[in-house]
Amino acid sequence: MATTKTTLFTEIEKVISTLNIDTITDERKEILQPLIDFIQLKATSSQEIRINFICTHNSRRSHLSQVWSQTMAHYFDIKNVFCYSGGTEATALFPMAAETLRNSGFQIKTISKNENPVYSIKYADNEHPVIGFSKKLDDDFNPKSEFAAIMTCDSANEACPFVPGAEKRIPITFEDPKAFDNTPQQAEKYKERSLQIATELFFVFSQINS
Repeated sequence: MATTKTTLFTEIEKVISTLNIDTITDERKEILQPLIDFIQLKATSSQEIRINFICTHNSRRSHLSQVWSQTMAHYFDIKNVFCYSGGTEATALFPMAAETLRNSGFQIKTISKNENPVYSIKYADNEHPVIGFSKKLDDDFNPKSEFAAIMTCDSANEACPFVPGAEKRIPITFEDPKAFDNTPQQAEKYKERSLQIATELFFVFSQINS
């Protein structure tokens, strides 16, 4: 089992301390197992671990997954983990997704403001920030080979039966909080989805022997 190295921002550590992996069903753990296996294989052979989280617009679930995955790798001191995200099309990182991460303790800075803003998302003082912006899955910003493609939504999973360059293609889909946009439940539902993703990725990285 992985050991923890707690140098994250205090608020993020507090959020992580509340996560309960007992909420993950056995059926869901089976879905997560191929990602655990991929990470463990790379860690055992001291190879770089590249994970690209993919959804349709690269605006919500894929970014939440990318950020929490990078954070959990750091939390459990799993070396050489590089997390990415992409979509079948590019739109923009949805502001509520960024706000949800900010409310969990991430430090978010807008680097450029346009139709597709670029964000710096930091989880620790001395670690490189995650750079958040919407991009296609094969964008030059993303790896071209030797990565796992994690399909975080059903539509991307169906639209991309083959991801060029991916060593593994693993469907781990989440319900879209977009359904609650512009409703009184919006903030609550984005938080709920973010914490589900955080909990499942906590479980994934906790299983790795580094």
